[in-house]
Amino acid sequence: MRSRYSAYVLQLPDYLLGSWHPDTRPESLSLDEPAGQRTRWLGLTVHEHITTGPDHAQVRFTARYRIGGGSAVKMQEHSRFVRVDGRWFYLDALP
Repeated sequence: MRSRYSAYVLQLPDYLLGSWHPDTRPESLSLDEPAGQRTRWLGLTVHEHITTGPDHAQVRFTARYRIGGGSAVKMQEHSRFVRVDGRWFYLDALP
């Protein structure tokens, strides 16, 4: 989870796509931002990590960011991850 957050901060779409499970991964991912609308990432808090099986886990987190000069935003997600051949992949977010 932390590595994916860091990839958003560093704008590394190839890493994000590579760490996304093939069954749910989009074909492409653009992190391009309009002029003056730069996203500034402010922090990540991992609230909970749950192992749901030998190769399945869930992470509940809050990421904070600001777009341009706007107010800070909190994005909360409960994500599912799956391990394939020893490597963890982001699967999806629970509703």
